[in-house]
Amino acid sequence: MKYLVTGGGGFIGSHLSEELLNRGHEVVIIDNFITGQRHRVPHDAKLVEADIRNYAEIAEYFIGVDGVFHTAAYPRVPRSIAEPMISHDINTNGTQNVLEASAKAGVKRLIFSGSSTPYGNQESLPLHEGMRVQPMCPYAAQKIAGELYCNVYSQLYNLETVCLRYFGVYGKHMLMDDEYAMAVPAFIKARLENKPVTIFGDGTVTRDFTHVRDIVRGNILAMESQKVGRAEIINLGAGKNVSVNDLAGAIGVKANYEEARYEPKDTLADNSKARELLNWQPTITFQEGMKELVNYYIASKEKKYERTDARTKQAA
Repeated sequence: MKYLVTGGGGFIGSHLSEELLNRGHEVVIIDNFITGQRHRVPHDAKLVEADIRNYAEIAEYFIGVDGVFHTAAYPRVPRSIAEPMISHDINTNGTQNVLEASAKAGVKRLIFSGSSTPYGNQESLPLHEGMRVQPMCPYAAQKIAGELYCNVYSQLYNLETVCLRYFGVYGKHMLMDDEYAMAVPAFIKARLENKPVTIFGDGTVTRDFTHVRDIVRGNILAMESQKVGRAEIINLGAGKNVSVNDLAGAIGVKANYEEARYEPKDTLADNSKARELLNWQPTITFQEGMKELVNYYIASKEKKYERTDARTKQAA
């Protein structure tokens, strides 16, 4: 198959692109590298440096494509609060451009990278797809808009779509130096630098952390499943939540506490719909994933020091 991945230089997009190539597919990546990283683009993928906000710039690359994975976004809740206009332009207008280009080119199916943020604060857990959305930030509203546009394009323009709501994705190659870095990379960076982390509130906020390899597998199953294609909204989450205090403990960092932020109190995915429609289930536990991740970054740091030391000796 020939697949197009928007945001293929990003965290999820690069992992997904690499796995598609490993499975023998042809991959085209569109990225403008506002938040993506050029060195994360797999060598065997065709790279198109373009902006999804510019329809004329991207449309031709959808021709002849079998399926589209739309992972491009202007991510992070705090960033959308600080910059709501650019966030809207990329996450909403950009998404419609990708849908329009897909429909006009005759692409069979598009997988939309959604988010658990539309749930906001709910009165009960776990969070299931039938709940009324309660967005608490622009990013959440933009992801809801993307889901609605997917529904419209499936109904009117003969484009199969599936909307995946991700929960707390983590894994290798997360951005650590981003001003709005998520808790996991921020905590690991603090561990490597032997610094305390900042926890907002008392640390009892919980999140459902899901490994990126499980997210990638869910995307591919959504592209291949014969049971979906009509803008279904499907949670991809581990189905286990962990407090921020427990996260800090698992990574091995001490914490300083500051005033709580405006954010959902808890997330916990009901992933029964993914099991039923995609035959998907999480395979990597929080404990396994975090141990692997921390060991990976510690080893990477040690190798960096070894290379630096070798260059210093060589220069001497």
